[in-house]
Amino acid sequence: MPKHAFAPVHGRLERWVLDSKLLENRLGDPTEREILTHVSPEGITLMEQGKSLPVLIYLAPFTSSGPARAGWKAFAETLPQRHERLVKSGEMDPVVLVMPDTFTSLGGNQFVDTPVLGKWSTWLAEALKPAVESRYSTNGNFGLVGKSSGGYGALVNVMLQPNTWDAIACHSGDVGFEAMFLPTFAETLTHVSKFGGVAAYVQHVRDAGSLSGPDFHSLMICAMAASYDPQPPTQYNPLGIVLPLDEKTAIIEKAAWARWMDFDPLTLIESKHEALAQLKCFFIDCGNRDQYHIQYGSRRFVERLTALNVAHTWEEFDGTHSGIDFRLDSSFSQLSKALS
Repeated sequence: MPKHAFAPVHGRLERWVLDSKLLENRLGDPTEREILTHVSPEGITLMEQGKSLPVLIYLAPFTSSGPARAGWKAFAETLPQRHERLVKSGEMDPVVLVMPDTFTSLGGNQFVDTPVLGKWSTWLAEALKPAVESRYSTNGNFGLVGKSSGGYGALVNVMLQPNTWDAIACHSGDVGFEAMFLPTFAETLTHVSKFGGVAAYVQHVRDAGSLSGPDFHSLMICAMAASYDPQPPTQYNPLGIVLPLDEKTAIIEKAAWARWMDFDPLTLIESKHEALAQLKCFFIDCGNRDQYHIQYGSRRFVERLTALNVAHTWEEFDGTHSGIDFRLDSSFSQLSKALS
C-alpha cells in the first residue's frame, strides 16, 4: 500500500489575491488570481530573527494549479508537507514556497505571453515576483520549479525573462516538440472535426457539462496552439486558435509549425543559452519511459547544454510522466541550498 502523509502542517500557510492587467485574455478568464504561500516553522523562526529567505515558485502541470498542490489527497503528500519534512530533516533550507493559481479555461498554462491566455511570462516576472518581495522578507533569490507544463514554464522563462530568475528545476518539461506533438496532430484533428473544427470544438468544451477522455488531449493541443501560434480573432474564430495543419489533409503547415518550434527549448537554447549559464542552480530530469516521449528531446537538450558549457544537473530516472512527485525531493533540496 502506498505511504500516506499524515503529518499536520505546522508552518504558516497564507492565501492572498493578486490582480494584474497583464493577464487580460480573450478567454475571459479572471485577471485576479489566488496565491498560496507556505513558510516552515524553521523559516518563521529565521524571519523573526531578522533573516531573509529565498523564494521557490511552483508552476503547476497541465490540468492542475498551485492551490491543488496544497490540498489533501489520499496516499500523497502536499507541497507544504513536503517542504516541512525536507526542512526538518535538513535536506533542504527553508524557503518562501509560492503556489499560484495559473489555471486557464483551456485546461492549463505554458507560461508564455499570448493574447489568448494572457501574458503569463511577464506576469511571473513583473507582477508575482514583486508582490512576493513586498509581502515577505526575501534574500532576492528566486527559483522556479515545475513538472510537465510547469517544468517547461520554468525552463523557458529563464530564457524569455533573462536576469529575472536565479535557479530552476524542470521535471519532465516539454522539450522536443517534434517527438511530442507531431504524432498526435491527426488524432486531435479527427476529434475536433466532429464538432466542426477547432473554434467550434473549443466552444463545445466551454459549454459542456463534463469532458470525455479524448477531450483532455485535444484541449491540450488547442492550448498549445493558443500559446505558440495565436492568430488574429475573426467572427468565426473569436479566440484565434488554429492548428498548424490543413484540416482536410492533416498536412503540416510549415510556417505555422515553425512558429511552434520557436518555443521549443531545443530552438531557444541556441540563442538564449547565456541566460541558462547564469543560473545558480539548474536541475533537469525526465523518466526513461515518458508517455509523451520527452526523454528524447531532453537528451538532445542536455547534449547542447554540455556542448555550450552550461552548468547543470541532469538525471534520467526509471519512470514515466506520471507519479513523479518524489523527484521534488531532489530539486527542492538543490535549489533551496543554492539560493540560501
